[in-house]
Amino acid sequence: MEYTTLGRTGLKVSVAGLGCGGFSRLGLAIGKTEAEAVAIVRAALDLGVNFIDTAAPYRTEHVVGEAIQGRRDQVVLATKATVFRGNEPVPPADVIASLDNSLRLLRTDTIDVFQCHAVRPHMYPHVRDAILPALQKEQQKGKFRFIGITETAEDPEHHMLAHAVPDGLWDTVMLAFSMMNQNARKSVFPLTRTHNIGTLMMFAVRRIFARPERLHAAMKELADSGQVPADLAANQDPLAFLVHSEGASSVTDAAYRYVRHEPGVNVVLFGTGDQAHLRTNIDSLLKPPLPDADRRRLADLFGHLVGVGLDIPGQR
Repeated sequence: MEYTTLGRTGLKVSVAGLGCGGFSRLGLAIGKTEAEAVAIVRAALDLGVNFIDTAAPYRTEHVVGEAIQGRRDQVVLATKATVFRGNEPVPPADVIASLDNSLRLLRTDTIDVFQCHAVRPHMYPHVRDAILPALQKEQQKGKFRFIGITETAEDPEHHMLAHAVPDGLWDTVMLAFSMMNQNARKSVFPLTRTHNIGTLMMFAVRRIFARPERLHAAMKELADSGQVPADLAANQDPLAFLVHSEGASSVTDAAYRYVRHEPGVNVVLFGTGDQAHLRTNIDSLLKPPLPDADRRRLADLFGHLVGVGLDIPGQR
């Protein structure tokens, strides 16, 4: 495993981070047992992953809590609380109750990174002015060490983070970055690097990269709207140029490596419900960068796209 420093937190974290939500929820969403989900977390720890990210809405905190018993000192533990229900703000007291419940389910006295979850741009003032001060009081009690904020797939241009990062109030941010959603390179990473904010990447690989029919359909739609060259839509395997002896072993492999080696990226989160898949993902994240020519071609083809491939559970 390779490790890096998570911004101004000073935490030494694995570049590969185990995400406990998404489409698999450690396998619970695809029929695996809780014992099998616990085994996935423990296998990740055995492979050197020390950053684990869960959330109250994921309903996996209890699994993580079981998995890390006896190994808490090996884990940088991150979780999240919902701060809006629909368009209605969650009262600070409810966020604190969520924090306390997370501590109970995770079976720990302190969370390393506690995050305000899925904050849309119009929500940010409430989070900053009402929820953050309440959480800071709990932080002073030792319930968590560092505070973070996460964006949503509905904010692909990162408007919320454009306001949040310069405020200097957040130790970490979670954002979307992928081969087809590259705009954080110009709009977010310069800010996080200037302010020394730790970065957690989500959506590095979504179904668009894992399912060829999804990728082909997306290319056709983009070509029809003039956003990508027509020959990409005509190709049943439009990203085949990435797979070659000196490049990636698969499109998914390329997707992870593309995000992992972007300047400004600290941790790349991935989800899984299968131990073989776990090892494959980690192997990709530990490989060298893609060849420069491939990275340049990806930037030329897709650098202007916004929000492509950011599907979330529940979307068709």
